[in-house]
Amino acid sequence: MNEFILFSKAHWESILAFFWFLVCFYGYMLYSQRMAATTHCLSSVLHQYRQEWMEHMLSREVRVADTTVLSNLERSVAFFASSTMLILAGLMTVMGSTDKVIDMVADVPFAIVASRAEWEMKLVLLVGLFMYAFFKFTWSLRQYGFCAVMLGGAPTPDNQVSDRERKAYAIRIARVASLAANNFNQGLRTYYFSLAVIGWFINPWLFLALSTGIVWVLYRREFKSRTLEELITSRAEEGTSDPL
Repeated sequence: MNEFILFSKAHWESILAFFWFLVCFYGYMLYSQRMAATTHCLSSVLHQYRQEWMEHMLSREVRVADTTVLSNLERSVAFFASSTMLILAGLMTVMGSTDKVIDMVADVPFAIVASRAEWEMKLVLLVGLFMYAFFKFTWSLRQYGFCAVMLGGAPTPDNQVSDRERKAYAIRIARVASLAANNFNQGLRTYYFSLAVIGWFINPWLFLALSTGIVWVLYRREFKSRTLEELITSRAEEGTSDPL
């Protein structure tokens, strides 16, 4: 118990920065998920576009363009999934040569000298984040595969299917596609927050500031960006600008 108290007093800045990082990481994930159901953001507006896409797809006989778009989305996710594996391999390599990296970072201005154990704990955090991102990317990849199966089994215009059933089928495909996109988005957010962790190797206060900055960047892009404004404007011109 005494050792824990002494450790807390000696490293209170790092402990504070770490818990603030957790608040930023999980807090923004929950915030963005809840806000997507009640207000305009990239997730909610793009879901409307996906539903419209699937409704148009059901009215087409030839769906080569639709499968091509879906394949391109899958390739983007696969690229990040494979890149994450390479990053994890690089982190494992760094863990085997921690002493050299500590000496290299010690020359950086404002860098706080940390012990080998502290460095390894920070590396473990990075490994955990990229493992989380890998699972998100691979699950997104599988969900896009499910979406491709649903697209392949979608009724054609010649099938005797009511308009209500067609709309319900389009909604289901759009929901699966949005689930895949949301998991991909969470993996990308993890990449952003991993950049903040790099600041921890230099200074805990830099880590804290970067964590806050990442939240601001993500919020601006997902809720206040020019791209979102253009997407909303297009929907408003069609008279379908309601959020999810």
